[in-house]
Amino acid sequence: MKTARKQTKAPSQARATTTKAKAAPAAKWGQRADLGAPIDGFLARKPPELRAILEALRAEVERAAPAAMGAIKWGMPFFTLDGEMMCALAAHKAHVNLILAGPSGTYADPEGRLEGDGKTGKHLKLRALAELPRAAVRAWLKTAAATARAKIKKSA
Repeated sequence: MKTARKQTKAPSQARATTTKAKAAPAAKWGQRADLGAPIDGFLARKPPELRAILEALRAEVERAAPAAMGAIKWGMPFFTLDGEMMCALAAHKAHVNLILAGPSGTYADPEGRLEGDGKTGKHLKLRALAELPRAAVRAWLKTAAATARAKIKKSA
């Protein structure tokens, strides 16, 4: 006795279909609705353990560079000085990143806490507020502010 088999696409065809569906032109989506929004709403939507880290980092940014402007860009808080990126805060499922802008070698990190090999910056990954190295973060943020100010002077 023969059983009827349902025909299915080969795995390569299924993948191709999925890929095509995901690959939509960027222009279709347009500008993010939250671009330029205040960061308070971003912080309020985070779980308490991540929010505590984000708020502590925000306070350190404000202490290191009172003139820095915070606003949402690309879905996360960015801090700029006269339009030049200084740093950003990213909240993931189980950790927060402090993203520091600047070329390789910009930040002194003798304890090796910063991660990333990018040409444009490094980041500090924090899973708990107790992990926050406040003195190092203050120094890095002052360096980030000085780097942003140097770019401003160079372009003026």
